[in-house]
Amino acid sequence: MDFTPHARLKLDSQEVIDKESDGETIETGKEKWLDDHHPFSIILMPRSLLIFKDKAYSDYLHGIKDCAVHGYDGAVNEIEALKHNESDRHLFGSEDMVETIGKEEYKNISRTSNRISLTCRLVPKVHKNLF
Repeated sequence: MDFTPHARLKLDSQEVIDKESDGETIETGKEKWLDDHHPFSIILMPRSLLIFKDKAYSDYLHGIKDCAVHGYDGAVNEIEALKHNESDRHLFGSEDMVETIGKEEYKNISRTSNRISLTCRLVPKVHKNLF
């Protein structure tokens, strides 16, 4: 799951130009965020529960990309999630199996089954005559 700080926490965007050894230039965007907010990812294992509160709920946009292969370079819980996958592999059928492939520089997870996501929110009533 990817988390991106809300746009109101973004200072500005600068273009950074990198030169490779063969002389080719690559332009990449570099963003600055307020109060050490920055984009990050976490690995969600099958049958996991995620509860948002405080700043994670109010300051970050979150979502799961609709694709079969997810990159997890730099996921904040990479080591714990992969340990969980190895120790509990026998609990998950082949449909729920998470396979880790790739080199150290580029890591990804292939999901072989459908995902189901349920969202519950506590929303205060904002209009008197509504419901």
